[in-house]
Amino acid sequence: MIERDIPAIGQMSAAELCGAARASNQALERIGNGIQWVQSFVARDKTFCVYLAESEDAIIRHSELSGIPVAAITEIPQVIDPLTAKS
Repeated sequence: MIERDIPAIGQMSAAELCGAARASNQALERIGNGIQWVQSFVARDKTFCVYLAESEDAIIRHSELSGIPVAAITEIPQVIDPLTAKS
């Protein structure tokens, strides 16, 4: 999970968010294998982005190429949801 501090991102227009997504996709194309963007959650002044990546270095490289800052990287080793209770 990548936490990004981006002031007022929650007030960005769809076109502005499209531009950010485009920058991310272009960086991913340049990197090639080893990193995949799954989805991002946009809050008022932050985004929380789910990526599958081989290493933190791949995430940092993506940030450098895309121009999208990284505030924190947290490895998520497991995921649970309401259906986990039925296991």
